[in-house]
Amino acid sequence: MAGQFIVGVANVIALLLGFVFLVRFWGLSKLKRAASMGFPKENCVNKNGNGKGESESEGVGTAEIIIVGAGVAGAALAYSLGKDGRRVRVIERDLNAPNRIAGEALMPGGYLKLIELGLEDCLDEIDAQRFLGYTLNKDGKEALISFPLEKIHSHVVGRTFQNGRFVQTLRKKVASLHNVSLEQGTVISLLEENGIVKGVHYKDKSGQLLTAYAPLTIVCDGCFSNLRHSLCHSKVDIPSYFVGFILTNCKLPKENFGAFILADPSPILFYPISSTEIRCLVDVPSQNLPSVSNGEMAHYLKTLVAPKVLPEFYNSFISAIEKKDNIRIMPNKIMAGAPHLTPGAFLIGDAFNMRHAITGGGMTVALSDVVILRNLLRPLHDLSDASAICKYLESFYTLRKPMSSTINTLANVLHMVFSAPSDPAMENLQQTLLGYLKLGGVFSSGVSALLSGLCPRPLSLAFHFIVMAIYGVGQLLLPFPSPKRLLDGAKLLWVASSVFLPIIHSEGVRQMFFPLTVPAYYRTPPKGKKI
Repeated sequence: MAGQFIVGVANVIALLLGFVFLVRFWGLSKLKRAASMGFPKENCVNKNGNGKGESESEGVGTAEIIIVGAGVAGAALAYSLGKDGRRVRVIERDLNAPNRIAGEALMPGGYLKLIELGLEDCLDEIDAQRFLGYTLNKDGKEALISFPLEKIHSHVVGRTFQNGRFVQTLRKKVASLHNVSLEQGTVISLLEENGIVKGVHYKDKSGQLLTAYAPLTIVCDGCFSNLRHSLCHSKVDIPSYFVGFILTNCKLPKENFGAFILADPSPILFYPISSTEIRCLVDVPSQNLPSVSNGEMAHYLKTLVAPKVLPEFYNSFISAIEKKDNIRIMPNKIMAGAPHLTPGAFLIGDAFNMRHAITGGGMTVALSDVVILRNLLRPLHDLSDASAICKYLESFYTLRKPMSSTINTLANVLHMVFSAPSDPAMENLQQTLLGYLKLGGVFSSGVSALLSGLCPRPLSLAFHFIVMAIYGVGQLLLPFPSPKRLLDGAKLLWVASSVFLPIIHSEGVRQMFFPLTVPAYYRTPPKGKKI
C-alpha cells in the first residue's frame, strides 16, 4: 500500500508538472526561428599569414564548402550538401576503414535523422543488428529499458554495428556524387585573411603542402581535433576510459537488447556489433587506468571485473581478455559546446561537443546537427558574405539544444551515478533508478524515450529527474520517516542535485529551458542570399 501511495503521489506531481510543461511547449511552438546564443563576437582564429612556404603549392581549386573530416558527421554532411547541389570538397586524414571501439550504436532518434538525410541504406549490407534497448542489471535485480517504438514504423529501431563498416559506406555514398570531391590529406591549419577564414592549409598523401579555398569551411575532424582550439572554448575533461574487446561464442540474455551491469568497481556494457560478435566495454576511472602492455589491465579485468559479469558471459569474457591484441582503450571525453563565432568557419560533431559515451548518443547528436545545419544552408545561394553568414548561422547553437542538451545531460549524469557504487548516496540513486524503471508506464517509457533520442526535450528530462527524486525519497522514508531515513532522504536530494545541476549549468540553463529569454533576435537568411 505504501508503495502504491508513493506512485500515486508521483503521478499527481507528474500531471501538474506535465501541465506546466505543456504550456511551456505551446509557447515554444511559436518560435519559428530560435534565438541566437549570444556568444562573443570577436574573431578567435589564429592568424596563419598569407605568405606561402617553399614546399607549398598554389591553391588547388575552389569549392563552395570545404569539410574537414569524413567520419560520421563529415561524410553525412558532405552527402546532404552535395545532394542539395553544393560544390563540396572533403579532406580526410585517413580514408582507410576506421578501427574504433566507439561510434557503434545508433539510437532510434539517430536512425530517424539518417532517414531524413537519405542515408538509411548505409546500414543494409554491414551486418548491422537491431537494437531495441538495454537490460539493466544490479545485484541480481534486472530492469528493462525498452525503446518506445510502438507508434513508429517497424523498420525504425536502433542499430549496432562495426563503426568502420558504417563510415566506409557513408564515404562510398559521398564519392558517388559528381559535385563532391573526397581526398586524403591532413589539414594543418585554417587560412585566415583579414579576420575571415578563406580555406585550409593541408598536406596531401605525398606530403606536399597545399592550400584549398572556399567561402565556408566546416570542421568536423572528431574528438582528437587539432583545429577546435581556434573555433571554440576547448576545455576537455576525461573522467574515465572505455576498455573494449570483442566476445564470440556467446549470446545476450535478451535478443536485440544490450546488457548493462552496474558493478563495483566498474559499470560493464555488452551489445552486438555483428551477427557473431558482441562488444564489451568496461568503464575504468582515469586515475586508476592499468597498463595494457605489462599485463596489468588483463589482471584487473580477470580479478576485479570478470566475477561481476553475467554467468553466460564469463567464459567468453576470459577468452577475449587472453586473446592477443584484443584489448583496446578509448578515452571518454566530455566537452561542452561553447563556440567562438568565426566568419568563414564552422565547427560540428565531436570536434565541437562531446558527452560521455556510456549511453551511445554521440552519433544521434551528430546526425541531428547535420540535419539542422543542412536546413539552415538550404536557403542560401551565395556564401561569399562570410560575416553575414556567420551571424545567420549563430541560430544553429540554439536549434541544436533540444537534442544535444538532452542526450549530453543524460549521458553525463548516468555515468556519474553508475560509476560511484561505493558511495552510499550514489547507491541509493542507483536503486532509485532501478525502482523507477520498474514502475513501467510513463515513467520507464519516458526515460527510454530520452535515452533513445526520440524525445529530445530538456523539460521532459527535468520532469523525470524531479519525479524520480521524489520517488527515491519516498522509498527511503518508508515505512515511517525516522530521523535516519530523513537524513538519508536529504542526502539523496543533495547528491542528486550536485550531479544534475552543474551539468545543466554547463549546457546553459537559459538556452535549454528558456530560449525565448536569450538576448538575441531571430536569425533569417541574409538579404540577397535567398534562392
